[in-house]
Amino acid sequence: MGATLEQIAGFLDNKDWKYRLDPEESRILTGVYGENIEDFLIVIQLDEDGEFFEIFAPRVLAGVKDHPHKTAILQTMLCISWETKMLQWEYDPSDGEIRAIIEFPLEDAILTERQFYRCLHSLVQLVDELAMPRLQAVMETGEDPGDLEEGERLLLALQEEAPGLLTVLERAMEARKRRGRHLPEKEPDKEKEKE
Repeated sequence: MGATLEQIAGFLDNKDWKYRLDPEESRILTGVYGENIEDFLIVIQLDEDGEFFEIFAPRVLAGVKDHPHKTAILQTMLCISWETKMLQWEYDPSDGEIRAIIEFPLEDAILTERQFYRCLHSLVQLVDELAMPRLQAVMETGEDPGDLEEGERLLLALQEEAPGLLTVLERAMEARKRRGRHLPEKEPDKEKEKE
């Protein structure tokens, strides 16, 4: 079963999406206007006779191969993969290409329109809105600003799930700080008390 290019082209036609069919390579080329990626090319590809689905954005980040912050850039890509659903990053060491990809086996299942659009919209949103500003900051500074942003997101989620919990935690942390400033008085030596 799996999927066919014609089926995916039909999904795109339903939304008046512009694309180019490339049956020889078993793929569809399309793109979007991004806020952080100038030429946001998207490749939708079927492998294994339509039983393996891939949607990816090639060459999303240039100049990494010999970049002084290459290690921090690659580490941030791994962190983003850890923090998000579906999105993975690929790095080609031969030419330095960085690719953002969502892929999965269909095997004997049918790709639904809803699944397809979740993948397409997730790829665009996660790469353009979340990942690129963060990766561009790492390229400039060598530091990942995502750690701080992730902490802020966690605090917001806690506040939504348990209103008032942050206030309780803040008070507890202040109390602990105050206790930490004063050393406890030394207890009298037990041996001396016996004398």
